[in-house]
Amino acid sequence: MRFTRRALYRAFTLLFSLPVFGGVTMQTSHPQRIGIIGAGWLGGTVGRMWVEAGHEVMFSSRHPEQLAAMAKRSGPRASVGSLRQAGEFGSIILISVPYDALPQIGIDLQDALTGKIVLDACNPAMSNNGALAREAMELGVARCSAKYLPGTRLVRAFSAVDATDVEASARRGSNKLGVPIASDDTEAIKVVAQLALDAGCEPVIVGDLASATRFQRHGPGFRANTTALELRRLLGLSANA
Repeated sequence: MRFTRRALYRAFTLLFSLPVFGGVTMQTSHPQRIGIIGAGWLGGTVGRMWVEAGHEVMFSSRHPEQLAAMAKRSGPRASVGSLRQAGEFGSIILISVPYDALPQIGIDLQDALTGKIVLDACNPAMSNNGALAREAMELGVARCSAKYLPGTRLVRAFSAVDATDVEASARRGSNKLGVPIASDDTEAIKVVAQLALDAGCEPVIVGDLASATRFQRHGPGFRANTTALELRRLLGLSANA
């Protein structure tokens, strides 16, 4: 389904009123199986917040043996696997890897990722002037990612926030971190908005994939790391976006 702002506003009216307890979002009523491809600083932090919220999460990296201690600390709903195992495990996937690795992941895991909601949190490095980085900045990072992850229900999410701010937001009861979200898939946006809430943040619906340039590098929403209200102001969105 294509993005429709009015329909999304109605759908999210209830989502934004979810309660918190002890400064942390209460456990989700819709536990998911989530694969984390690239469980570094961001992927590891967001994944841990999801485990706390009640989701089953498989963390992965090129060296999964290095993630065992983190998964053990996260609890019984956390596990570790290879990139392929995480791609096959999750009905929802978060990818947080160096941007240059994205095209190969799209090739290697195409069969595992096709038809799934994929959260793209990857960014071309500021110092990278290679062909892929130039293509991403010219086309728009979200649309470029969609090109290299064909067949996925791509959502640009958690790409514009820092891991420390995600964790801090999850530990406080108000002034939650605004997480900008964009996709061409209306239903996928609903799912990812709930996941942002489950991570202790507040989703800010920006628009379709083309609109995600507003929170990619050099855009006003990139690493603003601010409240949802202030983020909406920076992006020129209505208070209820």
